[in-house]
Amino acid sequence: MLTTHAQIISYMILYLTSGLAFGNAFFTMGRRNGSSLTMATAPEHIQQTGVVRPRSIVTSVYESIYEKLMSLEIPPGARIPMDALARELNVSQTPVREALACLEREGLVLKAHLIGFSAAPQLTRKQFEDLYTFRLLLEPEGARLACAAMTAEALARLEEVAADMGRGAPPVDRNSRYSRFARADAHFHEEILRIAGNDVMRLALSDQHVHLHIFRLMFHSRVTTEALDEHAALLDAFRRGDVAGAGAAMHDHVERSRDRLRMAFE
Repeated sequence: MLTTHAQIISYMILYLTSGLAFGNAFFTMGRRNGSSLTMATAPEHIQQTGVVRPRSIVTSVYESIYEKLMSLEIPPGARIPMDALARELNVSQTPVREALACLEREGLVLKAHLIGFSAAPQLTRKQFEDLYTFRLLLEPEGARLACAAMTAEALARLEEVAADMGRGAPPVDRNSRYSRFARADAHFHEEILRIAGNDVMRLALSDQHVHLHIFRLMFHSRVTTEALDEHAALLDAFRRGDVAGAGAAMHDHVERSRDRLRMAFE
């Protein structure tokens, strides 16, 4: 029998990390040694694999494909032909393959035998609702724990991550700005759970690639502008050391995010 909020969170984490929550392959990718899935960039992945190809080329290809996926220029479920991408980006197929392998590890791309790469399928309505039920159980508690453990150094680091979400003025185009916001938003939420000091909670959220898949639901400025205001309210609670206020602000943010993105299913 579930008698406490902590027990509910524990069972939800066990349920989701077991790989039973969602049937799609992109939700069953393994952890990469506890590192950030969403904030990792192409050079880090490439360094891990020992590839000696110039980082700038693969990084550029990685960013181009990432932006296409996040802005839905490459629709969910669509095949990703390496030869066409290589021609479009004026590179050989090798850096395209390496970039796609990085994106596969991040859950944005799938690879099937004899078929090749394709964009990960879109969330279903049920997966979306299940994810937000999970977030509402996990993240407000994470925000309370983070607030209780907050130091001046941790707050400064979190404020820098939050500030990065407001950047991206011209000449950065709309696709680049949106995709970068998605990455920074994921980093912001993961950093809060890192400060909270509970690695099980942090990895449970990270392993589901939550923010990347949520941002693929709707390419719209409202998703970013309203989120910035909600993050500001959350940071204000952290600055005041208001543990209850931090939990309430996170709960409000997650609920509002859910309500904004539900439009994608209407």
